[in-house]
Amino acid sequence: MTMMTSPPTLFAILSLALIALLAPPTSGDESSRTDVVALIALKQSLSDPDHYLATWDPNSAHACGWDYITCDIFGRVTTVDLGVKNLSGELVPQLGNLTALQYLDLYSNSIRGGFPPELGRLSNLIAMDLSNNNLSGPIPESFGNLVELEYLRVNDNPGLEGVIPLAVVTLPNLLVLDINNTHLRLP
Repeated sequence: MTMMTSPPTLFAILSLALIALLAPPTSGDESSRTDVVALIALKQSLSDPDHYLATWDPNSAHACGWDYITCDIFGRVTTVDLGVKNLSGELVPQLGNLTALQYLDLYSNSIRGGFPPELGRLSNLIAMDLSNNNLSGPIPESFGNLVELEYLRVNDNPGLEGVIPLAVVTLPNLLVLDINNTHLRLP
């Protein structure tokens, strides 16, 4: 005896599969929670006088509904878009835990201090724009691990200095390396 699935049953199964795929992540989604923890660490390190980060809730299961954050269909953060937000403070090592991140934009703020080497763990990063801030120190060797990176803009940070690691300059996809108005040097 051959058993066939009726069209309504097949439709129901496919519908449930699609809903499960597109549904927001649950509180048990460890990767999404890791993203929340990383972004809350950034929020806590920044002064935000204009309250741009007001929707960033440490009790959230995921960051997908937060202002200036974009997520993929799996609930992972892919974009942090905080350019020109009157923010001041420092970058935090926890940003290196945003392993699905593709775009990091913090240009035209008052971000100070150095680059945490942990940013070199952002292996999916395509563009990083930290131009027009108060960053200082060298570009870490770990940035040589950013093999998907196409755009690195750190211009207008006069405190940046030192020789850019060869591994960064020779990244296979790097199209733009803007170091104008810094004291960074090519190898």
